[in-house]
Amino acid sequence: MTKWTSICRTDEIPELGARRVARERGLDVALFRTSAGTIHALLDRCPHKGGPLSQGLVFGTSVACPLHNWTIQLVDGHATAPDEGSTPCFSVKVEDGEVFLDADELEHHATDLSRPTAGPCRHSCHS
Repeated sequence: MTKWTSICRTDEIPELGARRVARERGLDVALFRTSAGTIHALLDRCPHKGGPLSQGLVFGTSVACPLHNWTIQLVDGHATAPDEGSTPCFSVKVEDGEVFLDADELEHHATDLSRPTAGPCRHSCHS
C-alpha cells in the first residue's frame, strides 16, 4: 500500500509554473501545474545537460528546459523528438486541493542521479 506524503496545496504551485521539493538524498523533485490545473512531478533535472526544469517554461503538458530549450513531457518525463532521453517521474495524488507524493519514491527513486559539474579543465591542456 502506498504511503502518501503531503507536500503543499495546489494553489501554492504557480499556474504554468513549478515548485521544488527538497529531499534528504538526491536531487529535488519539481511539481508542475498546468493551465488545466493538473499537477505533475519530475526530477528537477533535464535529461540533456541537467538543467533545472523547475526554472523552465510550462506550456500545455510540457516544460521547456531553461538551458537549451528541450521540451520535456510532464506526463512521462520524455523529451520530445528529435531530442531523446527522459527524466524520472514521481507519482502524484491530489485530494481536496492538497498535493501528495509517494513517500517511498521521495526517499528512494532516482537518488543516484546528479547534475553534471561545470567548471575549468582539471588537467593541463598544454604539453
